[in-house]
Amino acid sequence: MEDSIRTIKPYKLLADDRALQLIRDSGGIIRTSKALKKGIHPRVIYQLRDSGRLEQLHRGLYRVQGEETLTNPDLVIVAVKVPRAVISLVSALTFHRITTCVPGTVSIALPRNHDTPRLDAPSIVVHHFSEPSYREGIEEHLVDGVTVRVYNPEKTIADCFKFRNKIDKEVLIEAMQLYKLRLKPDREKLLHYARICRVEGIITPYMDILL
Repeated sequence: MEDSIRTIKPYKLLADDRALQLIRDSGGIIRTSKALKKGIHPRVIYQLRDSGRLEQLHRGLYRVQGEETLTNPDLVIVAVKVPRAVISLVSALTFHRITTCVPGTVSIALPRNHDTPRLDAPSIVVHHFSEPSYREGIEEHLVDGVTVRVYNPEKTIADCFKFRNKIDKEVLIEAMQLYKLRLKPDREKLLHYARICRVEGIITPYMDILL
């Protein structure tokens, strides 16, 4: 009996350790579906979670315990759970540090034909963009080891003017001012995205005064 216990226990530890290393090799964060593709049985995931070696960030999303604290868990969860999402509007302004607003939700853009995702947390607001508007101006940033898609500052400002009926005017003005102060303003680039968003005539007077 003791011999059988000695043979089973090392095998279980090896399976757990190997799974943990595979997750580390994936950036330290993994979805259950991706774990299955790597050959990690859900039972092993639960064992690692229950032993405190994995932290459950969200349903079906796990992270190696003991890693550095996530700097932006909301963006990480959105990026992993909704791969086609692009951080947009005030959330993107916040990411680029061209607003003092602290949004209570994460604004994301998806193509018009894309289903609206459901997340328990964080709270998200989905905006469906036309295909030309959706695909233009996307940047990829590494946040806590995860690739997060965010619209660049110029596309973000143009989008905010497009959705100006949902965003305070003061936020738009402040974004333009901080864009000039903290980044390198590119008038032609901003006009390019304004044309795509069909707000060139609206944004130009603000540019003439603030940039």
